[in-house]
Amino acid sequence: MSKGQNIQDPFLNALRKERVPVSIFLVNGIKLQGTLDSFDQFVVMLKSTVSQMVYKHAISTIVPARSVNYLSGTTSPGQGGYTGDNV
Repeated sequence: MSKGQNIQDPFLNALRKERVPVSIFLVNGIKLQGTLDSFDQFVVMLKSTVSQMVYKHAISTIVPARSVNYLSGTTSPGQGGYTGDNV
């Protein structure tokens, strides 16, 4: 996949910015729930009653509680989605 076709960053960034509750299913079947606090190339930070750092290679599926528009022109790959940007 080329850089111009990255869908992961806009999707995660929309979930983070809109504070959409998510269910994250791991490859071992465990279900985690919370909101996406931040993310980078290798991990996502999930916040519920505690913060959890979840390695992306352990994630099978991310299910948002509602639909998000992640393909709009207002969100581009890498725009504020990385750790340290808590907009």
